[in-house]
Amino acid sequence: MKLRELTSFLEEIAPLSYQEDYDNSGLIVGNQNMEVSGALISLDCTEAVVDEAIQLGFNLIISHHPIVFKGLKKFNGNSYVERVVMKAIRHDIAIYAIHTNLDHVMHGVNRKICDKLDIRNGSILKVKEGILKKLVTFCPIADADNVRRAIFEAGAGMIGNYSECSFNVEGTGTFKAGAGSDPYVGEIGKQHHEQEVRIEVIYPLNMERRILASLVEVHPYEEVAYDIYPLSNGFQEVGSGMIGNLESDWDELEFLKFVKERLGAKVIRHTGLRSKKIRRVAVCGGSGSFLLQNAIYAGADIFITADFKYHEFFDSEGKLIIADVGHFESEQFTQELLLELITEKFRNFALRLTSQNTNPINYLI
Repeated sequence: MKLRELTSFLEEIAPLSYQEDYDNSGLIVGNQNMEVSGALISLDCTEAVVDEAIQLGFNLIISHHPIVFKGLKKFNGNSYVERVVMKAIRHDIAIYAIHTNLDHVMHGVNRKICDKLDIRNGSILKVKEGILKKLVTFCPIADADNVRRAIFEAGAGMIGNYSECSFNVEGTGTFKAGAGSDPYVGEIGKQHHEQEVRIEVIYPLNMERRILASLVEVHPYEEVAYDIYPLSNGFQEVGSGMIGNLESDWDELEFLKFVKERLGAKVIRHTGLRSKKIRRVAVCGGSGSFLLQNAIYAGADIFITADFKYHEFFDSEGKLIIADVGHFESEQFTQELLLELITEKFRNFALRLTSQNTNPINYLI
């Protein structure tokens, strides 16, 4: 299988345009046209993980965290980042990262945490803005159904659980075909009036190229008129963290013990208990302190995440419990998630979870 086939699938389930500005998801090392013999899945790409891939005869590593976050100016092997990249290149091993783009999708990292903790009816805690655009185009009334069908099939017109959403209004369009043109209607050199339909649809920006290609392919006019508008609307299907409900109320301490067991956490740093039952739970894999106010506003009884700083614990102000379970602990099941997604799509492709524990933090208990 060509690497491109696999990366295209990964970018379909977690588009690169969904990642944060600071991130570096995507193909970091390798060539899209290379043949892949097998993939090793890990949370982090370390030298030990590269060594394991070499031993297995696999030439692809799929990691959650990118090994390279910023530009490298030298390759002297003076840092673990340089050594990992150098060894991967030397052994013709591709490295692919799927980080905050996988965090931000409904079926991604945070959904997996919800599943592990029996949290139901999960929804995005903080929806991502700048993802949606609006396409407006104009076509003859007789061709409107074909045009709508084509752009719907390409991915336009989705709003929540509703598909094929559009707004349509009829009006009169004018144009005059110039020399060398081949007009669908009207005559060269004469202004033509045509009864047209104005079609408006919303779409996520990662689908823009496909939607425009479908529009141009099916539209009857030689020159297709369309407008694209950026929208400030939040995209309900994409964003940071998740929030949902437990099936029944839990005692605070019992639920913390349950979380510790399910996530395999060595320790949970948490704010004071509030002598209230736990029912509504917010989660965020990795560093989630930036979502604290969102969790409070959404009515969470507890917020499970990682990497809270000392003074940030005060910011809960007794409105919920902050439960810091550790960065690795909150994201470790991402490996399992990737294995499930890829196996379902490519059943005969060799996949394996790394045997390496890449957590850089040790605990003295």
